[in-house]
Amino acid sequence: MAALSKGLFVLSFLFVLLSSVPVSLSSQKKPFSAARREDIPYIKCQVCEKVAHQIYRQVMDKEAQVSPKKVSEFQIIEIAENICNLKKEQADWMLQIDIVEKGDRLQLVEQGIEGMCNSECKTIERACQEVMGYADTDVAEFVFKTRPSADSLVKFLCHDLSESCSAETPPVPKDRLPGDPFLAKPSKDAEMEKILRSMEGMPGAPSMKMYSREDLMKNNFGDEQSDDDDDDDDDEEDDEDNFPTKLGKVIKDKESPKKDLKQRILQGITKASKQMKANLHKTSQRIQKWFRGKKTSSKSAKRRKSEL
Repeated sequence: MAALSKGLFVLSFLFVLLSSVPVSLSSQKKPFSAARREDIPYIKCQVCEKVAHQIYRQVMDKEAQVSPKKVSEFQIIEIAENICNLKKEQADWMLQIDIVEKGDRLQLVEQGIEGMCNSECKTIERACQEVMGYADTDVAEFVFKTRPSADSLVKFLCHDLSESCSAETPPVPKDRLPGDPFLAKPSKDAEMEKILRSMEGMPGAPSMKMYSREDLMKNNFGDEQSDDDDDDDDDEEDDEDNFPTKLGKVIKDKESPKKDLKQRILQGITKASKQMKANLHKTSQRIQKWFRGKKTSSKSAKRRKSEL
């Protein structure tokens, strides 16, 4: 019974580890900013036009990457599906926009740099989702088959398909509360987030993007202890490796018909857990190398300046 209890505990732990690791991207929790849905009617047409231009530009960029091959319909669908999802790099364009009140209108103003995602960022995302709705595949098919210009895509998406720009935009109420100010995101943070996002699809590391910069720099992923406890960790890993065999003996005594299935599940979980740890370690090493390069270049620049 002791072996079975230990086995069930390890199994539960592995399921929790693989399913989610609730660690925020920054060392401090950021206040939650919700979308201001009441602002959507005043910016929906502008958002639609920007979405169309972004899809056009990103398809052109993808075409340049795969040249001389032709961009596939699947690649265009991927762009259209993620263009309104702030968790994806295709939606980075939203981070550079500030909603500015001018007279009785709201205008989307390009800032040229990424800002912190606040309520305005969430509002643009929500408006984008309302524009696209379930039409992402229709847009992708239109782009793939007709290869339209940017203006033609604007007409198709904003006037024919979603009708986001068919009616005149209403004036903004005089008692509207001002939105959040645009706060530029530090360049290092922006680059870091892009690195983590590029690793998001790596097999065995589904929640890697959620770790803080401090954890990544210190190889601290929430399940590793100090160097003094390395021996204990090795012993625990050995116990986990032997766990399916021990549990199998217990189940074998009862002649359970599901023995092989349970063992395969446990072995698969153990293997996936080890793969995830290995991938997280590789990513941490890459980020540390990137930071060391930044520091070295900064010191070299200061040294040259002092010599002058």
